[in-house]
Amino acid sequence: MTKLIIQIPCFNEAEDLPQTLAALPRQLPGIDTIEILVIDDGSVDNTAQVASRCGVHHIVRHRTNRGLADAFRSGIDASLRAGADIIVNTDADGQYAGQDIEKIVMPVLAGEADIVIGDRGVANNAHFGLIKRHLQQLGSAMVQRLSNTHINDAVSGFRAISREAATRINITTEFSYTTDMLIQAGRKRLAIRSVPISTNATLRPSRLFKSIPRFILNTGITMARAYTTYNPLRVFVGTGALIILIGMMPIVRFLFFYLSGDGQGHVQSLVLGGALLVLGALIAVMGILADLIAANRKLIEANLVHLRRIEDRLVLIQDAQPAEEQAPLTGRRIA
Repeated sequence: MTKLIIQIPCFNEAEDLPQTLAALPRQLPGIDTIEILVIDDGSVDNTAQVASRCGVHHIVRHRTNRGLADAFRSGIDASLRAGADIIVNTDADGQYAGQDIEKIVMPVLAGEADIVIGDRGVANNAHFGLIKRHLQQLGSAMVQRLSNTHINDAVSGFRAISREAATRINITTEFSYTTDMLIQAGRKRLAIRSVPISTNATLRPSRLFKSIPRFILNTGITMARAYTTYNPLRVFVGTGALIILIGMMPIVRFLFFYLSGDGQGHVQSLVLGGALLVLGALIAVMGILADLIAANRKLIEANLVHLRRIEDRLVLIQDAQPAEEQAPLTGRRIA
């Protein structure tokens, strides 16, 4: 039995949610069960009630608005606990066409990919403005470089994830999961594919960010943080080496004047160069320590994967027991 769970993070989406849910497929080739999960991220309207009336199978509610990344993380956890073999993430505003879910699910179902990203064709998408197109292309190019992947639409939220990939991805950012997830997946050498999809026009502005400069800043911080997390030695040692190289310049300047018999009055170059050398060396040492911490993080992530597999086995054992013998498992519902 192959189960697909379609998760939809929502924040005040009571008006658009019914139309989005109506467009989702109820049957797909090779999929035995399709269930829908809505994450109500602290909505102040009746999003959860609308989802319940529309027959949504699972509803996860946050008491306060935690942001898109946390909502995505809660959805992944709930989908895994519900026994999902494949998880599809889509938006509640109807930007992504429901019929394209089959396109992004099939490569995962066939075992050709761990993660499939829906490519909106940003360069020629009529629903995007000129500035947004260029920013999306620039951001995707940077993510490709940092993650060592070939994904043209890195910030697309329309994606399918295998169960194995979902257990290995740990979203740590507070802003948006899209770039963090791709950099992690690329560095963990998961198989990632991109398939072209169509999009619908959205009439309301994004609720993820209030301005383009703020979006650029938050996305840049997310990318830098994710890359540093998985490449600390390269980042810190590279930065330290650059500072040491800069520090050598005033020292060479001092030596030139000193050997020329004019060393007096240039001691400040020696002081500045020495300070930069010490600073560069300290940053390089920080890189070694960060690399050791990163190795420890890998062990923790491996333990998390094993823990999730043990939890899966416990759920299977409980489901196999008669109803009167079943004991409730803690942690199976997120609020």
